[in-house]
Amino acid sequence: MANKGKILVTGGTGYIGSHTVVELFNAGYEPVVIDNLSNSNIGVIDGIKAITGSLPVFENIDCKDYNSLERFFEKHSDIKAVIHFAASKAVGESVEQPLVYYRNNIVSLINLLQLMPKFGINNIVFSSSCTVYGQPEILPVTEQSPIQPATSPYGSTKQMSETILRDATVADKNLSVVLLRYFNPIGAHPSAEIGELPNGVPNNLLPYVTQTAAGIRKMLRVFGDDYNTPDGSCIRDYINVVDLAKAHVCAINRVLEKKSKKNIEVFNLGTGNGVSVLEIINTFEKATGVKVPYEIAPRRAGDIEQVWADASLANKELGWKAEETLENTLKSAWKWQEKLMAKNKEE
Repeated sequence: MANKGKILVTGGTGYIGSHTVVELFNAGYEPVVIDNLSNSNIGVIDGIKAITGSLPVFENIDCKDYNSLERFFEKHSDIKAVIHFAASKAVGESVEQPLVYYRNNIVSLINLLQLMPKFGINNIVFSSSCTVYGQPEILPVTEQSPIQPATSPYGSTKQMSETILRDATVADKNLSVVLLRYFNPIGAHPSAEIGELPNGVPNNLLPYVTQTAAGIRKMLRVFGDDYNTPDGSCIRDYINVVDLAKAHVCAINRVLEKKSKKNIEVFNLGTGNGVSVLEIINTFEKATGVKVPYEIAPRRAGDIEQVWADASLANKELGWKAEETLENTLKSAWKWQEKLMAKNKEE
C-alpha cells in the first residue's frame, strides 16, 4: 500500500489513540506518536506492531512543553495533519482537580495551534466529546443541539477547545478542522493486543466492569439508581472503539482531500442507541457468562442523566457508521481483560 503521508497522533498510546494508530496504518498512513505516558503504557506500541506488523515512531513528549514540541516538529517537518487526543479525560477527577485539567487540556492545544502553521501543517482532527452538550433538553443529540453549560471542568475544557479552534479558523483561512464529538467508547481490538488500560482505579465504566468481573475490584459501584430513566441508572451511547478509530481515518481523508468548503466541521460519533449502566452489566453477564457484583452508590458529581447521538451527519458526510454489536464489544473488552490477567500471572 502506498504511503499516504505522516499523521501526528498526540496521546497515541492512549485508549482511543492506539486504536486509531492501527487504523491509520491499515489505511496506508504513517502515524507518528507522541505521548507523555501519564495515563498509558509504552507496551501499547508493541501491541500496535503485533496487529499491523509496523512499529510507529514514538517520542515521550508532553504537549504542554512548547520547546519539546517545537523540536519534535523540526525533526518531523513532513507531517500532513494532526489528530489531537492528548488530554485528561475523567469527569469526576476534573471536579476534584480542575486546574490540572485546564492546564493540560487547554495549553497543549494552544501549543499545537501555535506551532502547526510554523511548520506548514494546516489540518487538525480534534478529539471532542458529547459532554459539550451538557444535559440536552431534546434527545437524540444532533450537531445543532445547543451547547449547554458544562457540568464539569472536563466538559468546560472541551467547550473551550472547540471555541479556540473556531477562533483559529477565523484568523487562519488555511486551517482545516474537524471536531469529533464522541459518545462513550468501549471495548478492545478483537485481537486483544490493545485495549483500555487506565493507570490506577478506572474512571470509565467498562474497565471497572471487567476488573470487577475478574475479581480485581470487589464491587462495581453504580452511581445512582434514582435518575429519570427506565431503570434509574444513567444512559449513554456506547460505541465500539475500533468503529470510533475508523471515523478518525475518515476525518483525516476529509481534511486532506479538502472535501468540505467549510474551515471547521463537527460530527457526532455514536451508535444512536441509549443504553443504561444496569443494561451494560446485564448484557456483559449474558455475553461472557461472568457475574459482575455491584452495589448502588450515591450520584456522582458532574454526571449527566442521559445522552445519546444522532450520528446521521457522520454517516452521510464521512461515509462512516458504527457497525459492531454491543455484545461483541463487551466480549472484546473481556477478552482483553483475560489477556491482561494471563500476562500478569506470567510476570
